[in-house]
Amino acid sequence: MKKYIFVTGGVVSSLGKGLAAASIGTLLEARGVSITFLKLDPYINVDPGTMNPYQHGEVFVTHDGAETDLDLGHYERFTSIQMSKENNYTSGKIYHNVISKERRGDYLGGTVQVVPHITDEIKRAIISVGKTKKGEKPIDLVIVEIGGTVGDIESLPFLEAIRQFPFDIGKENVIYIHVTLIPFIKAVDELKTKPTQHSVNKLREIGIQPDFLLCRTDRFIPEEMKKKIALFCNVDTKAVVTAKDVQSVYEVPLVFHKEGLDDTIVKRLKLKTKPPKLSAWEEIVSRICTPEREVVIALIGKYVGLKDSYKSLYESLTHGGIGNGVRVRIEGIDSEQL
Repeated sequence: MKKYIFVTGGVVSSLGKGLAAASIGTLLEARGVSITFLKLDPYINVDPGTMNPYQHGEVFVTHDGAETDLDLGHYERFTSIQMSKENNYTSGKIYHNVISKERRGDYLGGTVQVVPHITDEIKRAIISVGKTKKGEKPIDLVIVEIGGTVGDIESLPFLEAIRQFPFDIGKENVIYIHVTLIPFIKAVDELKTKPTQHSVNKLREIGIQPDFLLCRTDRFIPEEMKKKIALFCNVDTKAVVTAKDVQSVYEVPLVFHKEGLDDTIVKRLKLKTKPPKLSAWEEIVSRICTPEREVVIALIGKYVGLKDSYKSLYESLTHGGIGNGVRVRIEGIDSEQL
């Protein structure tokens, strides 16, 4: 039976769910697990192609011409997988499919509702992305990232769909990973766990009990605090993982590996894997963190006020720097002011 990992986020947006999903993919692929990704976005747009980059960031264009979420770029950069239109669904795309079926009469005159019709269409998208294509290696595991923040009204159909999923394929084949925030309050010199507790409680109200907590923070979480989080959030202490701020995003898989996340996931899903080979990844991180020299490149564009607007270009220049042992410092220049 195929395995599924669902990644959700709480407290605030931009916590790094996409990077977390990509990093988990890196670690599992390094163990020989055949994986793929799916990004579910809660906005009503059919795709992000017509959206202002300041609102959404870059539109990542896949090899088959689909305009998709920028997180698909992370998935491609962190793993060997090539993304396609099947790897990104929005609420607009899901509703469009359901309404088209209703107009054709596929529902035989029945009342079309969010549950079960919208949720069933979401589950169909999740299952279809994991199907083996002719001539390709069978997929062992699908990593599904749910866009938005738990508590948003837009993401409720997606959360309801993944809540139902274990009852369709078996609880032993599903893992829920929740990315949350542990802020450091400088005035009292203390990490605070309350935002994480509230976020997990919100998720549990929907009916989802997370199996792992990825806690975004600027320092490693002490063991005693991990025990406190585990107690109040109803998870195992080993399932509380520090998602520490790093110098480069390419360090994230190594931080997760140091925290034992991949080992715990493999045991939880009963995956037969080999020890991870991360030496090449460690070499990349070493080149990024200890460059021989630095070069400054000017990037001229209309949307330089938001780095995510040109994410793939930034990363391409960074990769060029890695290949040459150079730190690339990019300075944005607003084309409308030239």
